[in-house]
Amino acid sequence: MSMLENEKSSAILRKNSEWIPGGVVSLNRKSDPNICFVKGLGSKVTDIDGNSYIDYQAGFAASFLGHNDPDVNAAVLKTLQEHQVLMGAGPTLLEGEFAELFCSSVPNAASMQITTTGSEATYHAIRIARAVTGRDHVIVMQGGYNGWHNDVACNVISRKEDVGPMRIGEEYPFDALSAGVPKNHSDLIHVVNFNDLESIRNVIGKHEVACVLLEPILQNVGIVKPLAGYLEGLREMADELGFLLIFDEVKTGFRHALGGYQSLCGVEPDLSTFGKAVANGYPLGVIAGKKEYMDYFVHPDKEKRVMIAGTFNAFPLTTAAAIATLRKLGSAAHQVYAHVERLGEQLEAGYNEIFPKLGIPFYVARQGSAFCTYFMDHAPVNFHDILDHHNFELDLRYRKKLIQEGIFNFPSAIKQGSISFAHTADDINRTLEATERVIKNL
Repeated sequence: MSMLENEKSSAILRKNSEWIPGGVVSLNRKSDPNICFVKGLGSKVTDIDGNSYIDYQAGFAASFLGHNDPDVNAAVLKTLQEHQVLMGAGPTLLEGEFAELFCSSVPNAASMQITTTGSEATYHAIRIARAVTGRDHVIVMQGGYNGWHNDVACNVISRKEDVGPMRIGEEYPFDALSAGVPKNHSDLIHVVNFNDLESIRNVIGKHEVACVLLEPILQNVGIVKPLAGYLEGLREMADELGFLLIFDEVKTGFRHALGGYQSLCGVEPDLSTFGKAVANGYPLGVIAGKKEYMDYFVHPDKEKRVMIAGTFNAFPLTTAAAIATLRKLGSAAHQVYAHVERLGEQLEAGYNEIFPKLGIPFYVARQGSAFCTYFMDHAPVNFHDILDHHNFELDLRYRKKLIQEGIFNFPSAIKQGSISFAHTADDINRTLEATERVIKNL
């Protein structure tokens, strides 16, 4: 494929910048190249310049069924035609239907509440943990992303000069993603490396910890899986030391199994948060978990009651999308998870044939439909492992060259790739052919 033209995309960014700081309303969407997409259908996206791409970015993994899934869109349209938009008072039929479907799908969810975003869900989860335990301190993971609020807006893709070298059993400096986080607030947040149980115990020995909040697989720095016994060790430690274990399944959630990743690993968290794939790209988040903790939203003691509010919580159109998504994911006729697993295996096998031709170390990490190629010789166990061994510069060049070949994954090193139910074996073959061309010229 010849060099893609992106003149109109560049013009849109310049024009938007007159009215929007940075030209993009969520600045983590800004990249180089910065492409203005105008259409998504199935596994393909089209930009304003008319270029078409096989898409593995999938709205940061949200569009699990594929862009504009016809069954999900039909449910939204039906709801709109029935004049169910914003009721503004009282319960709705849709939120009750979704809640029952959700709790019957996720074995560890006895009760749930609906938010508009995943960030809101993690915000509420931390509030509940603090209310339940009477403690203020929170442990999060280096390389994990749990939202934009003060408690968690830190330490995703950090520079080594900001967090220092890897230190087993120790915590790392708070590396804020944003200005405006009060110092006395950030002092309550403790950052440790994934897969390091010793660091959890050391922090708890020094502070009154309300919860440990983590993605059970780190999927904002590629695919970093828990080592054997790690999640089980967290569960045992939570029971022993009295903190709440919270799984942030916003990315792992329904992409890996109908019951969330927790149903695959067999570890039961106290609370979980979901988003993205739960409504196939429509804006909806969920906080769910044990009833004794979820009932803090309606605690009879005002001093212990946790507030949850939001005009657009369980907005009918997004709730209808979520119901349709879960029904399709659970449908025996569609076999969604079997389909994406086959495609994931096909892609991984192809990569393992192609990348040795590059003549440098590589490792293909995959969980179901989610994948990442690391330019290092082993599966990473934490973010510092990636920082010390992965070739970030090569990764970025590789991604940009793939975009020129019509294969789109976000042009930022170690970002997860996402296969959707709409992808086909032909899409995977075309991706592998493009990858081989890129490798020859890398």
